[in-house]
Amino acid sequence: MPRLGKYLRACKGNKQKTLRLYRYNIKLCQRYYGLLSIFEIVFRNAINDHFKKQLSDSDWLVSQGANGFLIKYRDTILTEHRKLTVSGKYSNDRLLSTLSFGVWTFLFSRKCFRSSGKTLLQIFPAKPFGMNQGNIYRDLDEIRIFRNRVAHHEPLCFDRNGDIDLTYANKIQDIIRNYLIYLGYEPKLLLYGVEQPSYVLEKIQELKKTIK
Repeated sequence: MPRLGKYLRACKGNKQKTLRLYRYNIKLCQRYYGLLSIFEIVFRNAINDHFKKQLSDSDWLVSQGANGFLIKYRDTILTEHRKLTVSGKYSNDRLLSTLSFGVWTFLFSRKCFRSSGKTLLQIFPAKPFGMNQGNIYRDLDEIRIFRNRVAHHEPLCFDRNGDIDLTYANKIQDIIRNYLIYLGYEPKLLLYGVEQPSYVLEKIQELKKTIK
């Protein structure tokens, strides 16, 4: 099974450990799903609130998608707007929830950030001094890539050499928790009952020790 090749190599050909590591990786993805979901919701809501006030436009997504700084996503935005309108369920909030994390990341790209007025950093009242658009865009893009990997249960438990390692997953988790702080939230309170137990991390580390 090609999908298991990386796991098999990391487990030195031991099929039993390979299947165990594969299952652990699925649980690892499940562990981060809640964290990513909560972050995406509070992040996009902060952006939405900001632009509704900044542009004095409660339908800014439609306006900017049709002929503004979100024109790159024009087809996606107008298609979703049309679907919701035809079904009689349209609202700004519903449209907001249909759009991908890539849209929110794009808002911090250099060109879009400038064309939207260079005000979007205001959604991070607790960001470190000196953190700029470029820093934020790079971090968000890492989160976007990680989110896509989690959604497709892709490997999260390896380093670049293919060895079992949790550095990557732990790094992205720390970035997300930091951004929740920058947004003005206390992660422990916001994520209470959402984050999955850390036992799967411990299981992966235990398995790693048994591979010779």
